[in-house]
Amino acid sequence: MPLTLRFLGTAASRPTLERAVPSIAVLREGETALVDCGEGTQRQMLRYGVPFALDDIFFTHFHTDHFLGVIGLMRTLGLNGRTEPLRLWGPRGAAKWIKRAEDAGMDRLPFRLEVTEVAPGDRVARRGYRWEAFPHDHRGTPSVGWALIEETRLGRFDPDRARALGIPEGPLWGRIHRGEAVSLPDGRVVAPADLVGPTRAGRTVVITGDTRPLASTAEIARDADVLVHEATFGEEERDRARETGHATAREAAALAAEAGVRRLVLTHVSARYSRDARELEREATAVFPRVTMAKDGLELDVPFRDAAEADAPVSAS
Repeated sequence: MPLTLRFLGTAASRPTLERAVPSIAVLREGETALVDCGEGTQRQMLRYGVPFALDDIFFTHFHTDHFLGVIGLMRTLGLNGRTEPLRLWGPRGAAKWIKRAEDAGMDRLPFRLEVTEVAPGDRVARRGYRWEAFPHDHRGTPSVGWALIEETRLGRFDPDRARALGIPEGPLWGRIHRGEAVSLPDGRVVAPADLVGPTRAGRTVVITGDTRPLASTAEIARDADVLVHEATFGEEERDRARETGHATAREAAALAAEAGVRRLVLTHVSARYSRDARELEREATAVFPRVTMAKDGLELDVPFRDAAEADAPVSAS
């Protein structure tokens, strides 16, 4: 079951020639969601092959660089003939800001907007996984981060052993795989442990918006497959990062090391590093080795972490 992140915009505050403002597409088994929707997101979706058949947009906060693109995107979805509701999620103030965006679109949308305001700890249930909001610290602005957390998967079923035990292929296999002991016609009882291995972990992807590094982020990102963290500044601007409610690349890396994540992805890059972000990457890798510096168009595949795949990398292209 594929899980892919596509970075549509990786700049902080304003677009540059190299980087658009923030938006990340999350694609999982035919479902598409956006985390934030900065100006020009719809063009970036076209450019990088992200389908317009969106299910959800998750906003971290409503500063314009994370939000303004939803006006054009809604207009395009309407012109494309969308009739299904579009679900929008965000912190306190979401209803007000989405209403303003809808009004700015001028024409009446041919689909319904379903807007839900969330607080840290709120969960959005989906089949086999959930989105969970977690706390941010961005100068008092109502804001949250978002974590995609998959459910624990069933253990591997052993079909060869099932055949050797004389269990006919069909419904009995499914019942055993789901954890049910079954009785066979000859009186034998087959327990799930006879044919099913240990449960397997799902994947976790944690995405921050604009925030200072927080213990609560490390907590929800504990042992995560991917942590996407803002890295607006380098260490020479550490004081400014603190004053403006942002993080440095080194601070993000220290948090990733504390959480024990498999991969740290740095994004939300200040214009001063837009052409060459190697300085930020160097500062981060001095603290945590598994760092990817995001750029517009980056595609990140997140594999399962089964025992046989324990060393499989989180791959980027």
